[in-house]
Amino acid sequence: MRSTSKIKIIVTFILILNSLAGNSQSNNFKVTLDAGHGAHDFGAVYEGRIEKNIALAVVLKVGKILAATPQIEVNYTRKTDVFIDLIERANIANRFNANIFVSIHCNANRNTAADGTETYVMGLSKVASNLEAAKKENSVITLEKDYKQKYEGFDPNSPETMIGMTLMQEEYLDNSISLASKVEDAFEDLGKKIRGGGVKQAPFMVLHKAYMPRVLIEMGFISNTIEGNRLNSEEGQDEIAKAIADAVISYKKEYYGNGEVELFDEIPSQKINEKPIRDTVTPAKQQMVSQSIEAFTSNKATENSKPIFKVQLSASSKRLELLPKNFNGLKNISVAYENKVYKYMYGETADYDEAKKQLSEAKEKGYNSAFLIAFKNGKKINIQDIIK
Repeated sequence: MRSTSKIKIIVTFILILNSLAGNSQSNNFKVTLDAGHGAHDFGAVYEGRIEKNIALAVVLKVGKILAATPQIEVNYTRKTDVFIDLIERANIANRFNANIFVSIHCNANRNTAADGTETYVMGLSKVASNLEAAKKENSVITLEKDYKQKYEGFDPNSPETMIGMTLMQEEYLDNSISLASKVEDAFEDLGKKIRGGGVKQAPFMVLHKAYMPRVLIEMGFISNTIEGNRLNSEEGQDEIAKAIADAVISYKKEYYGNGEVELFDEIPSQKINEKPIRDTVTPAKQQMVSQSIEAFTSNKATENSKPIFKVQLSASSKRLELLPKNFNGLKNISVAYENKVYKYMYGETADYDEAKKQLSEAKEKGYNSAFLIAFKNGKKINIQDIIK
């Protein structure tokens, strides 16, 4: 009898531990990594450099870094040399309920002097070079069975046909651009050339059906002997994998963090002149932040069960007075202090359509990288969950 009781206690204890583990995993930031091409689909091939192999090697390195990072969970569209349909790659991310989808590729051009990186988000750009890039990657679907029926008549040789298809990219575009910008910043820190001067939009089929922020990365040109050999080397793959992983981690911290953000509006009697922050927070500052969080939650968030939308304009290590002259004439500015960074926000509304209008206003004022964020009961929440 005693033995049976002990077994029951042990089993119960194990179940509790499993339950706790499951709960902790449910709060993880989920990343789906997609290595372009695979198996009989080699991608670009130049001088023995094969795109499918380089993409997979980098993806596995990125995944290893991310998996070792607390609160990040990774899955892959492929971990071996296999062929995966484009639509299935998106479905893998959707079933995983991924927070972001990152598709990794190598570029190529008949002009072997072409070099540099490109980072794309899903969009209906009519820029010829962007459409050509989409045409090249989308041509993979012709290797799939019954692709004309599967892709609803989409013509991979004419990416513009996607314009007539139902798209869900608008809800995720701002976050996708933010993620892509972080990737490009990380590449720039490596000294890599950023082609086109910024994030690009193009109708990539692999991004079309993934219902989350998503980006497609062209790591460089394997048709360029110097850049291609670097991408084909262990050292080159290590550095670019770390850059991509760093960008993902930065995005995760920016949008998800620990779920809590210190919010405070400007208090006229406690205006602070622009100055760098210090590593430590003084008691006076702690008191000011505490008081203003209480005011924010009691006046707005607590009384309204609906989420509150704001437009994040910028982030800086400096505290600015919340005056229109410091924000290109925008009024109703608030600031959050998170991870030793001041995040400046414009507007405040519980109406998503109104929030999108405020986002447009911010961009018209020059804040091209502005994006929407949301709060509930004084805490930052995942805006994608609200949109879904």
